Amino acid sequence: MVIFTPINSSYSSVLQSSLRNGRFNTGATPKPLVIVKPLNEAHIQAAIACSQKHGLQIRVRSGGHDYEGLSYVTVVPFVVMDLINMRTVTVDVGNKIAWVQAGATLGEVYYRIAEKSRTLAFPGGVCPTVGSGGHISGGGHGMMMRKYGLAADHIIDVKLIDVKGRILDRASMGEDLFWAIRGGGGNTFGVVVAWKLELVTVPPTVTVFNVTRTLEQNATKLVHQWQSAIGKFDEDLFSRIFLSRVNTTQEGKTTILAAYTSLFLGGVDRLLSMMQQSFPQLGLVKEDCIEMSWIESTVYFASFPRNTSLDVLLDRSPGSTGSFKAKTDYVNVKEPIPEIAFEGIWERLNQLDAQVAQLQFTAYGGKMDEISETSTPFPHRAGNLFQIHYAVFWGDQDSERSQIYTSWIRKLYSYMTPYVTKNPRQAYINYRDLDLGMNNLGNTSYKQARIWGTKYFKNNFDRLVHVKTKVDPANFFRNEQSIPPLTPW
Repeated sequence: MVIFTPINSSYSSVLQSSLRNGRFNTGATPKPLVIVKPLNEAHIQAAIACSQKHGLQIRVRSGGHDYEGLSYVTVVPFVVMDLINMRTVTVDVGNKIAWVQAGATLGEVYYRIAEKSRTLAFPGGVCPTVGSGGHISGGGHGMMMRKYGLAADHIIDVKLIDVKGRILDRASMGEDLFWAIRGGGGNTFGVVVAWKLELVTVPPTVTVFNVTRTLEQNATKLVHQWQSAIGKFDEDLFSRIFLSRVNTTQEGKTTILAAYTSLFLGGVDRLLSMMQQSFPQLGLVKEDCIEMSWIESTVYFASFPRNTSLDVLLDRSPGSTGSFKAKTDYVNVKEPIPEIAFEGIWERLNQLDAQVAQLQFTAYGGKMDEISETSTPFPHRAGNLFQIHYAVFWGDQDSERSQIYTSWIRKLYSYMTPYVTKNPRQAYINYRDLDLGMNNLGNTSYKQARIWGTKYFKNNFDRLVHVKTKVDPANFFRNEQSIPPLTPW
């Protein structure tokens, strides 16, 4: 096992190797007493036993993409268990399965699948440096969810080390725990060592497009109309809109840009005829579309230039580590956002410099409507029209700018209250938001945790608490938003 303490010369570079948010990379950010990089299961077992003995918290990091930095930051004495050396991906094309160690990134998973087959895939997220351990633990939605559901919907077995150091698989852990770890959030029930993935079939050719419209090109009306088009979209079509303020060609002038981004599991001709039926207002034409293989589309949607080598999927380096704050919402299928409400969003985007903030609308429906909201802890299924992801970015760790931007996104979230789901106002655990509520440093009451817990999990929260109480009653595996056990009093 490789161990780093603050006196090691490489301690800082190891800590920062998977650090994705500059908000948690300041002089004031609490640092781990030890960073452990296990090479095998015995090392994980030893680290769990040692941490318990010395009263230290463990934070497990596979890709480091926790939005609130919880996989590498906390205010109590803690250890980071970095799974970077446990990232083997073994693909079995004949049986359409893969075993993936939790330290493997999504890019590594996609690359290894494509090495063996161009018509098999896995329905995970867009960002290639996200770790599969955390991504699947929170559900994991991505570009094929309208066809195949979430990443967690395609987990058929697992290897997990529990608080007692036992190595459990699906059969030995039982269905309750197997249910909980597929969407109940990471760092709560034990350390996932590896997932067994059920792969899905994709056509040899898929089609992508990224079509932009400004306010001057009727963006407001088009975004509004997109909401009623979602229900008509074929499940082979994934649809997302990015909304941001951009500079125009005229000096000093800005506008709002809506970028319609889509993956279609099929050829361009079928896509065009389907779009003509479901969303003709967009005016999609053949020249807007590019046909490619599914694996090439993963590089395209990760915003790399065309013809970038697929090897880029294996690059784990963080790239830019600017600061950001994000939040999420869901829009009910029966209550689309009225057109007038978009004017208020544009008004708020105009309060900040161009390209600092972005809203992302992700269409649900299709397969997502067919999977019961209790089948995994992730409850955002039928009844949700689309998800909203709000994000604001700033380049440095300037605390004053941090306060201005964080305050801005909270006000936008407040403005959106009438237009999104209620009782609870839903949120997605993989886009973690500590504004929703936090656990205490000591024991947290069920009542207190339920405030944020029902936003992420709706009524599944109660079952998650039940499982947690059974498998980790002393609450060893925990973070600021982990499921608490029921306390004995």
